[in-house]
Amino acid sequence: MREFTAAAVQVAPVPGPLTAESIKANITKTLEYVEACVDATGAELLVVPETVTTGFTPGCGPEELWDLVGDLPGPLSEPAQEMARRLGVHLVWPTYERGPDRGVVYNSAPMIGPDGAILGVYRKTHPFCTELRSRGGWVTPGDEVCVVDTPLGRIGIIICFDGDFPELSRIEAVRGAEVIARPSALLRSADIWELTCRARAYDNHVYVIGANAVGMDPAGVLYFGNSMIVSPIAEVVARAATHECWVIAWLDPAAALGSLTPGSNVPQVWDHLADRNLDLIRRYAEDLQAPAQTSFPHGGPRGIRNRP
Repeated sequence: MREFTAAAVQVAPVPGPLTAESIKANITKTLEYVEACVDATGAELLVVPETVTTGFTPGCGPEELWDLVGDLPGPLSEPAQEMARRLGVHLVWPTYERGPDRGVVYNSAPMIGPDGAILGVYRKTHPFCTELRSRGGWVTPGDEVCVVDTPLGRIGIIICFDGDFPELSRIEAVRGAEVIARPSALLRSADIWELTCRARAYDNHVYVIGANAVGMDPAGVLYFGNSMIVSPIAEVVARAATHECWVIAWLDPAAALGSLTPGSNVPQVWDHLADRNLDLIRRYAEDLQAPAQTSFPHGGPRGIRNRP
């Protein structure tokens, strides 16, 4: 990894129902912010929110959504590919993606390179309960991790709720990720957002770039922004508020693990990757793969059955 400026750009979907015209307006608006950010800051890696082309909750079923979106590459990515090529930047461009059959829709995030090519596509492996097609939503889960080699460094991608699952970020870190991009439309709380961004950065000694949505999506759901960039020692080095904006940070591999805590003269002496007890992990590998659920009553379908 080399030194570079990274940006999290948070924008709001255009108001109103999801249509081909609103998708085009979302793309245009977001790319205007991307261009302005690069012009103002010189950022070389930009991350925008989850499903930025449509807004997260589409207000329609999977078949209708499938009709409105496209393949990758395709009409929802091509303007972003052209912008990345013109600006010479890396751009994480999240969008719903058409699957092989009508009604199969992925929550995807392609990494676009400075030549405009798509270098890799991550498809959300942990869709939130409300978006899962199997539970009445509109998204089919992906089944692969994504770590992309770039001139900036090795960059992994996760999406929103994926950040609640430490195994995914750990796999990406073990595969060499130095930066993890986390485009999001997180709905729960700013505390959970910060906790999980900082935990995944600290767990794996990686930079995390979390770009969260603001405004209202087509179904009327509101988002709180608070995009952030977190260092490998869990320091929030850039934080946004709740309006449309960008935040940037200088990512420096030489300084990433320079001290135990920010500004301290006490050195960081451990490595969460190298110090793993691999014998223990191998011994309990079956436990890590076993189905499980919380023993506490909760509001989901499984939890409701657990209530006395």
